[in-house]
Amino acid sequence: MDLIDHLNQIASKIAKQKNLIATEEATKSAFIMPFISSLGYDVFDPEEVIPEFTADIGIKKGEKVDYAISVGGKISILVECKMVDSKLDAQNESQLHRYFHATEARIGVLTDGIIYKFYTDLDEPNKMDNKPFLEFSVAHVDEIVLGELKKFTKMSFNIDNVLSSASELKYTKIIKNLINEQLVNPSDEFVKFVLATAYPGRITAQVKEQFIPIIAKAFQHFINDKLNDRLKSALSIEVPVANSNQTEVESAAIPENADENKIITTQEELEGFYAVKSVLKGTVDLSRVFYRDTQSYFGILLDDNNRKPISRLYLNGGKKYISIFTSDKKEEKIPIVTIDDIFDHKEKIIASANIYSEQTLADNDMPK
Repeated sequence: MDLIDHLNQIASKIAKQKNLIATEEATKSAFIMPFISSLGYDVFDPEEVIPEFTADIGIKKGEKVDYAISVGGKISILVECKMVDSKLDAQNESQLHRYFHATEARIGVLTDGIIYKFYTDLDEPNKMDNKPFLEFSVAHVDEIVLGELKKFTKMSFNIDNVLSSASELKYTKIIKNLINEQLVNPSDEFVKFVLATAYPGRITAQVKEQFIPIIAKAFQHFINDKLNDRLKSALSIEVPVANSNQTEVESAAIPENADENKIITTQEELEGFYAVKSVLKGTVDLSRVFYRDTQSYFGILLDDNNRKPISRLYLNGGKKYISIFTSDKKEEKIPIVTIDDIFDHKEKIIASANIYSEQTLADNDMPK
């Protein structure tokens, strides 16, 4: 099972069980241990994942961090856990800060089982940075976060690579924040930079004052244009839909002359694909499950065959849907709010995939 499949399972579990969790220990067992396990570490091997690891600090003895992860016989990652939905505030960060200083670990993780904050010591050796270089929610793991998490897996972990990536992430985040600031409130320096190219006249204080709202508006128009281009691409081919929620499979066939250059496969669609694959594990060989993106929908197929649709995702419009197929080739569209909702329709997705097994059996039973 891929890392994204494991994470999707954890996210589904969180959505269903979060309200049942009332203690830190329950949070560890239900959400955090499965997360550590998803990275390839054996949570039941006390030499690899050490619970209640002692991190004595000066004269203060008996300080314990919830988990210490050993890679190659060396303590490399500390994980400090809090109860689900706890505030991962400065007080909790300072606690991890003390543990970090007292061990040889270069990575510290603070989590409530849903939100994960990853820290290191980029600013000052052996002193944990005040801000995390990576922060995410298990319920919303995008392609960038997934790529970074793979570097922390047991199979791929290399501290030099991790630290190099951490440095890049740190400055990427700073630059993104700076860009966001300029979007909302362009600085005097940025206004001067733009006017040096865009304005032919003499740049006075009055000119700069006049251009501040113009630059902010230009930024907003640029973003809106990009979003509109994406929507037009997604909606340029309409799928005929009957009055009911069910349509014939053939009614939404892909036009042969569809412009493939206009098709944009989004991260959300890929997350949906992995969620469906996760649901199908144990039902079909996952190597037989493919996807084909179109301008109208994101199709998930068995054997990469258009005649064997398992599901379709409609995620680029105002409302989101997942569709499944019945034995009489009807497409049933089901509203969803998030990708996590896909797991609520596990039985229907499995039944949709099983249609083709039943057809194969029926074909084999036909007289020769």
